[in-house]
Amino acid sequence: MTAKVKIGPVRIGIVTISDRASRGVYEDKGGPAINEELSRIIASPWVAEARVIPDELDLIAGTLVELCDVAGCDLVVTTGGTGPAPRDVTPEATERVCDKMMPGFGELMRSVSLRVVPTAILSRQTAGIRGRSLIINLPGKPSAIHDCLMAVFPAIPYCLDLIGAGRIETDPEICIAFRPKS
Repeated sequence: MTAKVKIGPVRIGIVTISDRASRGVYEDKGGPAINEELSRIIASPWVAEARVIPDELDLIAGTLVELCDVAGCDLVVTTGGTGPAPRDVTPEATERVCDKMMPGFGELMRSVSLRVVPTAILSRQTAGIRGRSLIINLPGKPSAIHDCLMAVFPAIPYCLDLIGAGRIETDPEICIAFRPKS
């Protein structure tokens, strides 16, 4: 049985997590790459809530909570902070705020990325659910963002349906969402 689905445009949080991009040392390419990919994939109405923040555990966790609980985002997609470096703490922040972890997302993203680069094994992408919001951690490189989103997006609309979030329809020319026949 599925949860009651929310009405209105889907709200999507797009969070770039980078010390340097947040200080303006270099241009944020991850957030715009996510926005561009979602614009290609999603055919139904949606609104973006974008943030660029530094690699600070408490700030990341607070931003995720704010986007889910206050801004009402159905989906929150992050980029950056998923590697093994000391300041890469995005997965820890995600785990801190989620009610349920969804390890299959990270497993699939690493599997797809390993076909491109052997260092994908170092990535710690994950996903989880906070209330009626799905949070997904993507890598920081735009080409990896594309590969990972294309791999996991077929499952995202049905996941949102199950948790009572907004309904997403995809462009079947780009990505076919899987929903069981009922």
